[in-house]
Amino acid sequence: MGLLDKRPAPIGALVVDDEAWARRNLTILLRRDPDIGAIVECESGLEAIEEIRKSKPDLVFLDVQMPGCGGFDVLELLGSDLPTIIFVTAYDQYALRAFEAGALDYLLKPFDDARFRRALDRAKDKLAHYAPSQLSRVERIVVKNRGEVLFLNVADIDWIEAVGYYACLHVGSDTHLLRRTLLELGRELDAKFMRIHRSIIVNIDRIHGMELQNGGDYEVVLKSKARLRLSRRFRKRLQDRMGMPPGCG
Repeated sequence: MGLLDKRPAPIGALVVDDEAWARRNLTILLRRDPDIGAIVECESGLEAIEEIRKSKPDLVFLDVQMPGCGGFDVLELLGSDLPTIIFVTAYDQYALRAFEAGALDYLLKPFDDARFRRALDRAKDKLAHYAPSQLSRVERIVVKNRGEVLFLNVADIDWIEAVGYYACLHVGSDTHLLRRTLLELGRELDAKFMRIHRSIIVNIDRIHGMELQNGGDYEVVLKSKARLRLSRRFRKRLQDRMGMPPGCG
């Protein structure tokens, strides 16, 4: 087969919406494009997380508001290495948050075919110029503080918390503010950093243990003696990662 005969691999798409008519509408539009391959539908955020981890789709159309686990929850629970995301919603007030979370586009319902086409073309252009080998994890973070520039080794960070539109980096007894969202920063960190709460990412090499509290929740105790709240939705993933046996906690 000559070079001119090679065609790009079909784009795998996932449509996530709790309303069947909305999923069907997007699926019909996607099937009109010859570059789209398999299309999978999910009716909940939790189902979408499982599907993304299993099939690793190239492109996801993700509803913002869904019972139990909305679009932003899906991104938080997945952490890094996300597919190309296009948010789809009837509410315009989430647009800024969507782009801060790394979404490529924001389709506001009801949208016409032309608007959908523009969003899909943007996604196809991004996917065409994306190479997995180009994805690299940062080893140092540059922080500007009181007229000086600091170069922080990522491996030295104990934990990171969201403070509004900033990320607060905890390095030993020092803290540094970085004008980055937690979601955005989390995608650039290596796998040793895990989200344990909506507003907390921790370096698992810094974890000393976990302590059960009176209310049934756990606190993550770091080697620095810092205590961090562990959200129940992230508990099992952290327990699995730390090698805790089944039934423990």
